[in-house]
Amino acid sequence: MWFANFFMGGSMTMVVPFLSLYIEGLGNHSDKYVQQWSGWVFAITFLMAFIVSPIWGRFGDRHGRKKILVIAAFGMAISVLLMGFVTSVLQLFILRLFMGIFTGFISMSQALISTQTPKHLAGRVLGTLQTGNVTGSLLGPMFGGLLADSVGFSTTFHLTSITLLLAACFVLFGVKEVRIEKTEQTKERYSSLEVLKHIFLNPMLLMIMIVSLFVQVANFSIQPILALYVSLLHGPANLAFFSGLAFSAAGLGNLLMARNWGKIADRVGYEKILVILLFLSAIVYLPGAFVTNIWELVIVRFLLGMAIGGIIPLRTAFIRQVTPLAIQGEVLGYNTSVRFLGNIIGPTIGGWVAGLYSISTVFYLTSALLFCSGIALMLTVIRQSRGTHNSAHSKA
Repeated sequence: MWFANFFMGGSMTMVVPFLSLYIEGLGNHSDKYVQQWSGWVFAITFLMAFIVSPIWGRFGDRHGRKKILVIAAFGMAISVLLMGFVTSVLQLFILRLFMGIFTGFISMSQALISTQTPKHLAGRVLGTLQTGNVTGSLLGPMFGGLLADSVGFSTTFHLTSITLLLAACFVLFGVKEVRIEKTEQTKERYSSLEVLKHIFLNPMLLMIMIVSLFVQVANFSIQPILALYVSLLHGPANLAFFSGLAFSAAGLGNLLMARNWGKIADRVGYEKILVILLFLSAIVYLPGAFVTNIWELVIVRFLLGMAIGGIIPLRTAFIRQVTPLAIQGEVLGYNTSVRFLGNIIGPTIGGWVAGLYSISTVFYLTSALLFCSGIALMLTVIRQSRGTHNSAHSKA
């Protein structure tokens, strides 16, 4: 499953660096047209994923998660393959829309692994799984750029589809899903309304999902303007390389620490470590507003990756801990939808704030958002601990 996530993470990011250039080559278009459609073509995948993720999760809970993983990987492979043959921006937009429908592979793989793993090891195992996705995401843009320069955009799409097929094959032939035996007391079927009640009537679970949204907003707020910030700090020389370096530094920090945070949280508790990581993320995000050269920015991004990278596997492990087995996929699907919503909101807010004030203001706002998220989660943890203590005391 690690290799499948590696190929999936790389494939999903491989074409991102040249997507706007590909659109530019599909006709004689103005700069404004290319910029607008680049945003729409990029965002439609996240929007569709936001809509369908709970549906895929529900199917996985009922019919087996491995089947859904294979369907998702093949669906994405076909969509990306056809992107290499498009002759208009509208065709590319439609294929990116279909790609979004099948973009549930990574969240479903987390659901599969979490159900096959003992609860006391969930953080460590999901952290290891996260390193596969991150490693692929780090290498994907680099190889995508090299391939596009060497063999052209269309061929790069075709080759990317092959890596997606490899991910499907790894799951189909290399992963065995063990159906967990349900006890007599375990309810096998839940309606969608019951699933939503489980989320909204569990304050800690609901807060974890809200935090998921804010973390994605924070993580993506700087993405659309990172290259501009690098240009201000370093100048136009080798801009693409240094922008990629700043982008990848966060992923490298994530890669180094995700599994370690999982191991610590398995012992200490997921909620406590999540609170710590939110405060750490807020602290290391803020200095980005004061850097004076590219290398300081790279260091800040690396530290951010170390802190914020542990949040993704830990929130998945927590959901595994507090959610009945029969609905874990659907609940994780809702969590994925919230994450994709953050992926859409983050760049929008970041670009708007930077245009209205300055790029430094984005760092101030994002740091404050992470800090407030940490306070909100901490208060929820304290309230839940008091409630548990009072309940135990009354029973005694």
